[in-house]
Amino acid sequence: MMNSQQTSVLTAAQRRPLLFRKLKNKVLSVFSLFSVVLAVGGMGWILCTVLTHGAQSISWEFLTSPSKPYGEPGSGIANALLGTLMMTSVATLLAVPPAMAGGIYLAEFGQGSRLAAVLRFCANVMMGVPSIIVGLFVYVLLVVSTGNFSGFAGAVALAVIMFPVVMRTTEDMLSMVPVTLRESALALGMSRARATLCIVARSARNGLVTGVLLALARVSGETAPLLFTAMFADAWPGGFFSRPTASIPVLINEYTMNSPFESMHAAGWGAALIICLLILLINILTRSIFHEKQH
Repeated sequence: MMNSQQTSVLTAAQRRPLLFRKLKNKVLSVFSLFSVVLAVGGMGWILCTVLTHGAQSISWEFLTSPSKPYGEPGSGIANALLGTLMMTSVATLLAVPPAMAGGIYLAEFGQGSRLAAVLRFCANVMMGVPSIIVGLFVYVLLVVSTGNFSGFAGAVALAVIMFPVVMRTTEDMLSMVPVTLRESALALGMSRARATLCIVARSARNGLVTGVLLALARVSGETAPLLFTAMFADAWPGGFFSRPTASIPVLINEYTMNSPFESMHAAGWGAALIICLLILLINILTRSIFHEKQH
């Protein structure tokens, strides 16, 4: 039997770890709350700054008029907006089909193989490569060989950035589909390829669309690769495969960093607001699709 002194010592020893755990929980809770407030506050600060400086430039003429040479008032962003849409659309066409095919192979046909491990490793490395390196690579590959900056070269650079994001997202989404669904399709007499495309891919379609939208949000604001490939032009993007093509990110860089005129600075802030709203819209659409998938 333990005496009263031994009992009090044991109770104190049990109380100390409990107090330490409570203190650690409080500290971590405060730190987590501070991190959330810091992240949300920083994002709100950026959005408020862009909105304050850019809202005064937004007008119908601003959205429908092309950019003008340095110093001329009334510059718009219509040509840059069209060039951005063209380059991101072509990049999506170039990157999404092979990236999805690669993700399907990794998830369905290459599990455990050495080739799949090599492809997965290369995709992870590509996701960490700085975008300026991608721009330099495409510059040597297309711009130097053809002698022309072009919107197509910019689209290729964006496609290289999109490719690993879509491929890894495709693999992750297909891996979440239950194995029993595959077995049921095969038991009904479907081939492995048909079961993958008609059953597994359809079950994960919301996740696949989410991956594509995330990749679009990733590349829609890229500037460095376009500086090496598409450059900038005040004209409408008529020579997409042979001439420099304007884009919103490069317009922001040119107007805010390389121009002494206040009117161009204001136009740059307006373009920044437009690209922020587009990226915000893509992210909201992505979250809504993912939320629907969860239900």
